[in-house]
Amino acid sequence: MVSSTIDHMVAVIAFLAALLLFIGLFNQTIQTAVIYQRHKALATKASDLLDTILLNPGIPEDWSISDEEPTGFGLQDPEFTQYRLSPFSLMRLCSSTGEPVYYEKTKMTYRYVNVGLGNCLIMPYDGVLNYSTALRLLGLNGSYGFQLTLTPMVTVLIAEMQANPLMLAVNVSGVGFSLARALVSYRLVAVLLNETQPRYITVPGESGMVYTDDQGCVTVPFSFSVDENVTYCLIAYAQLGGVTGVGSFVSEPSSSSSIIPFVKSLASGEVILAHSFDVPYTATFQEDLMYNVALLFVNENLEVQRTFLDGASGTVTSGQAYDPGVVDMPPHFSGTIVIAYKNAIDRGGLVLVPWGLSSLGFPVVFGGDPSKQEWVATDTRQVLVNGIAYQAKLALWSLEGYRVVSER
Repeated sequence: MVSSTIDHMVAVIAFLAALLLFIGLFNQTIQTAVIYQRHKALATKASDLLDTILLNPGIPEDWSISDEEPTGFGLQDPEFTQYRLSPFSLMRLCSSTGEPVYYEKTKMTYRYVNVGLGNCLIMPYDGVLNYSTALRLLGLNGSYGFQLTLTPMVTVLIAEMQANPLMLAVNVSGVGFSLARALVSYRLVAVLLNETQPRYITVPGESGMVYTDDQGCVTVPFSFSVDENVTYCLIAYAQLGGVTGVGSFVSEPSSSSSIIPFVKSLASGEVILAHSFDVPYTATFQEDLMYNVALLFVNENLEVQRTFLDGASGTVTSGQAYDPGVVDMPPHFSGTIVIAYKNAIDRGGLVLVPWGLSSLGFPVVFGGDPSKQEWVATDTRQVLVNGIAYQAKLALWSLEGYRVVSER
């Protein structure tokens, strides 16, 4: 009788233990299934959100070239359909790769983005769209976080092989591979410094079209030499199979000071030219920098052309008592601003500014930081920004937080 009772007790205990173990395993399985559904829903949300951003121009449609804050967020070029983005909408995004810069003469803080020697974009903080505003306009505030990255699909790297006579090497690559037999259209911009104003000069063979070899490389020779009285830059567009990329090269400046361009307003087209001694202000000594501004743009035949602005030359003087220079851009122009400058002893350099982000192949990183999130869904699209091929990647994460809880 005692033995039978003990057997029954052992059996009941074993049954209860097995039942509890089963419930724990079943609970963990259910949680895993729930999290899988959440991940799947997040991936669907990421795909839908990316299309929402890329396939509508925002409200109003011309917010990219105005000083207004949009009431609806979108990056599509209003003049096109499909995945074609506005280069000016991208200029107004507050890139997380930029740094704040304060300019005393305008009493304003700017966002400074630099890509390579001599290439910069400096936008006013009150003229860019910040991440928190984008979250609110997209209806994500408090529920999701995101990061939008736009990266050029074609990389064009340019290097100086020799200065006398000048010879430049152009290397064209895609995502992880070289672009063999790609068409490269280029223009050299040379500036003479030993005159009253920096003067753009004509160089034999300064523009042309060549093809890369099997390794995606091509050498471009010129019949002139570079010395201390000459500064130059090269803009090159590369195309293969309808995919286009752009790259630039700027020679090393010969002066310790430079012109720093601040975009005042996309609506008015004004660009402020500041002396580097004033950013930040250093009361060392007064210096004049003479400047001359040219514009580069590419036509429908992929030819890089140069034009000039009326009155786009002058002098910028360092010090609180002197106003900065101002250049007015023509309306609806998309291209590259080339600013040549020199000091009193004929030393100077060049600064390139994209007017329309894609003209110099600037990348974009906009949004939060996904690196510390538990789970991130991503999706990509191939887009065109004024003819330049970009890859748009969206990373999306939930702010709820969830994990599998193991029962013991």
